[in-house]
Parts: sequence; C-alpha cells; structure tokens
Amino acid sequence: MRLLIVGTLKGQLTTATKIAMDNGASVTHAEDNEQAMRVLRGGKGADLLLVDVSLDIRDLVMRLEAEHIHVPIVACGISNDARAAVAAIHAGAKEYIPLPPDPELIAAVLAAVANDSRELVYRDDAMAKVIKLAQQIAGSDASVMITGESGTGKEVLARYVHTRSNRAKRPFISINCAAIPEHLLESELFGHEKGAFTGAVARRIGKFEEATGGTLLLDEISEMDVRLQSKLLRAIQERVIDRVGGTRPVPVDIRIIATSNRNLADAVREGTFREDLLFRLNVVNLKIPPLRERPADILELAQHFAKKYSDANGVPLRPLSSEARRVLTANRWPGNVRELENTIHRSVLMAQGDEIGVEAIITPDGDRLDTPKIAPAVAHATFAAEQVTRALVGRTVADVERDLILETLKHCLGNRTHAANILGISIRTLRNKLNEYADGGLPITPPNTSGEYPRMPAIG
Repeated sequence: MRLLIVGTLKGQLTTATKIAMDNGASVTHAEDNEQAMRVLRGGKGADLLLVDVSLDIRDLVMRLEAEHIHVPIVACGISNDARAAVAAIHAGAKEYIPLPPDPELIAAVLAAVANDSRELVYRDDAMAKVIKLAQQIAGSDASVMITGESGTGKEVLARYVHTRSNRAKRPFISINCAAIPEHLLESELFGHEKGAFTGAVARRIGKFEEATGGTLLLDEISEMDVRLQSKLLRAIQERVIDRVGGTRPVPVDIRIIATSNRNLADAVREGTFREDLLFRLNVVNLKIPPLRERPADILELAQHFAKKYSDANGVPLRPLSSEARRVLTANRWPGNVRELENTIHRSVLMAQGDEIGVEAIITPDGDRLDTPKIAPAVAHATFAAEQVTRALVGRTVADVERDLILETLKHCLGNRTHAANILGISIRTLRNKLNEYADGGLPITPPNTSGEYPRMPAIG
C-alpha cells in the first residue's frame, strides 16, 4: 500500500502518517499540489492520496485527470470543518477523514483501498490444486498467465502470487488493458517525455518503471491492440522500455502477471493476439475454475461474505438457513465469486430473524433466487402451448381432427398427397374424411392444378 500525504495541516498529518506506517503502508510526503504531481510523475506512484482539506482539491483532481493519473483522494481536516468537508467531496474526493485521526478509521480506509479484505477463501479440491501450483511458482520470476471467467478472482490470485514472491515488499502495480483507450495505453505502460503529444506537459513515468523491483499485472491483456503487443513483447524479452517520445531505452526489473477471460489460443488463430507474446506470458498457466465447478467453495465464500458485510454494516451475524444453503449451491453463478459476493451482501441487508433465509437470497431486481427462471424463447413456447391447450378445452376429438385436416390441406394448397404425408395417414383415409366433410356442407380446398406445391421443410 503506497500512501502519498499532501499538505501538513499544522502537524496533524504526522500522526496519520505514523498510523498508516504501523498498518504497513509506505508513505511519501508532498507539501502542495505541484509537488504531489512531481511525485506521481516521477514513478514513486501512490495507491491513495491523503490530502489536506485546506488545499485546492478541485485543482488537484483536474491535474490528475489532465494527465490521466488514476488515484483516489481522501481529504483530511479538523473535525468541525463541515463546510470544507462537503466542498472536498464535491470537488472529487472519495472520502473525508476528521482529524485528529482515529487509528481504526485510517486502517479501514487503507484496507479498502489496498483491497486487503479480498482474502483468498477456498475449500474445494479444484481450487486447492490451483493454489498449490501458485504456491510452487510464486518464488520464481517466471511470467504467469491467469485465466478464467469474469468474476472468478484472477486479480486476487495475482496478488496472492506477488505476496508470496521474493518481490513481496516491492510494488504490485495493476493496469486494466480493457479500461484504458488504445491511444493512451502505450503512455500508461511505458510513460512519455514532455511534449511527446498534446497534453504531455511533463515527463511521466509509466507502469513498467513504477513496478520496477516488483510485479506488474496486465489485467485483461487480450483486449490490448495487436500493434502495442509488439512493444510489450520487446519489453518482456529485453527488459527495457521506450518512453513515448524518448530517445534512449530504459531498463526495468519486473515480473509480469497477465490475466484473460478469453481463450488466447483462439485469439491467436483469429489474428488478434501475437503467438510469440502468448508464449512469453504463458510460462505458467493458472486456470481458475468457474464457481459452478467448485461447489465446496460456494458455502465457504458465502459464510465469509456474510461475516464481512455484517461487520461492515453493523448488523448481527446470521447463519445461513439450510434451505438458503441449498439454493446457493444449486445456483449456476454465471457471475462467479463477484456475483455471489453481491448476492450475500444483499441478503445480509434483507435478512430478518435469526437466520438468512431463502426470502433474503434475491437478485438485483428483487426476485428470489429460488424462483425458476425461464428463458424468453421457452416462456414464449410455454405461453403458446397454454393458449392452444385452452383452445382445445370443451371440443370433441372429431372437431379437433377435422380442423387439423382442413388446415393442413389448406397449407398444402390442396395437394392431397402432401397433406396425407404431413398428417401421417393414407391418401385413401384423407379422401374419405374430405368426402365426409363435403357432405356435411363444409368448404374443401380444391385439388392443386398448378403443379406448384409448398416445399417440404428441410430436416437435419
């Protein structure tokens, strides 16, 4: 956890600094916005800015946005400065912490930003095999590819590998390749020199240099443009990068971990991903099974999230009822762990009584999870079948047979042979039925004399 404290607030932030360091954060200081920007451009980086509320926070937010630096801001001020607190939030701060600082509050903010609460919780043998392999390779510098469906916990596993590596005390830097526009991703990765392009007001150190000595996570690497992949390949092979607009290569010392929820072998065949880059990244593959394939993890995670969100919301910890456990394990969880976490969070808030019952296990739309879900096409077919069934009620078999024969003959444009084949009866039986209907005064489609008949539907 890298914390950048901006301002002094008459010495009050010194106490905050000590509390943060006691909680494992590395702390850097800057006196004002300008110095803070120099620190961020210079490659030291930060996971959180703790900013004196008396500084111009809107100016700092605008500077960060202009240079595409993404880092959350928490404002700090004396406890009775309510107006400044509101102004800071409106200016773009994510939170406001009153000073003198409360150690538990600072620790909670640091934990939330550092995602320390995203523990690796598992019990299923399928997941245990993945963790065992991760433990075996964590101490090496081998590149790792983590694959799995969205929401399975790929970034959590990447952090797990980093914290058990020889680089654990150095930075863990993550960049989402899918979230950054293509024209900005190169600068985010490799940095740029002043004047390299419009808006490059100063030299900016990229994620590769920021992660030197530590681990760089390339999240959703399958979304990276193929032209940028060649530069990434060179950086991995030669351990040097070129800043945008730079004139000389810059050496880097990092371990690469990449994630993807797509099949990269398919992407290689489609020409959207370089095969040589895949070979470089996929030295070790950690494939996380979807939650539906590790059922023993469902209840383990559910109980973990129930405790987490009970504590977070100040409500009593309720156990899951036996019926709730049955519903959770029977669900397919297309959103995997992320979907399960959100579901349990809702259930903690909705639960009443001594247990979390099935009535509290609901979807974001408020539907109970144990309510059968019918696909639109199936629902339409079911509705149509019900309508037909209702239309048949109160009618005789002879009436239904007559209508079916006449409608089929009409569909076949009067072709008796074709109609008999569809109905599964002989041509003689059909003719006898038609003569019977004609004698009763019903109109009969005349025989087809044009030589054109509807085509039989293709089968198979």
